[in-house]
Amino acid sequence: MDDLRFPIGQYAPQDPITPHDISQWIDGIAALPGQLSEAVRGLDDAQLDTPYRPEGWTLRQVVHHIADSHMNAYIRFKLSLTEATPEIRPYFEDRWAELPDSHAPVSFSLDLTRVLHARWVYLLRVMTPDDFSRRYYHPEHQQSFPLDYVAGMYCWHGAHHVAHITTLRTRKAW
Repeated sequence: MDDLRFPIGQYAPQDPITPHDISQWIDGIAALPGQLSEAVRGLDDAQLDTPYRPEGWTLRQVVHHIADSHMNAYIRFKLSLTEATPEIRPYFEDRWAELPDSHAPVSFSLDLTRVLHARWVYLLRVMTPDDFSRRYYHPEHQQSFPLDYVAGMYCWHGAHHVAHITTLRTRKAW
């Protein structure tokens, strides 16, 4: 089950995080929309409505979750760049995945992710090292996170969910 939940492993960046790491993560965030589109290319509705693991989300829900999560991430970056260690607002990802829009065509979230990532990557590429050291406070974790760490986490997050899709496709020979 762990392999199905974490097909690329859990997020564990090296310490210290280097400018090279950040650059690679930005490249990964930039590449995600194309990778996600390719991962679901040619899947029909029945395939998109297949869970990637027992008790897991469907591939459709995964695609919509990426858009939801990365919209929140982009807002968290902007809050952190304009406020002193803002307290972010967590959300119930599992409940969001059950809302009616999680049954919408995946093209909605593929388009949203493509445009969102274009804007987010633009911002990331002009951020300074001081900007990446800015933080936000996450009340669920009761700690603050620097934006360099968060950039890596969201690079990992996208790859993690693309791997959910691609590993299911491999297992099912789709």
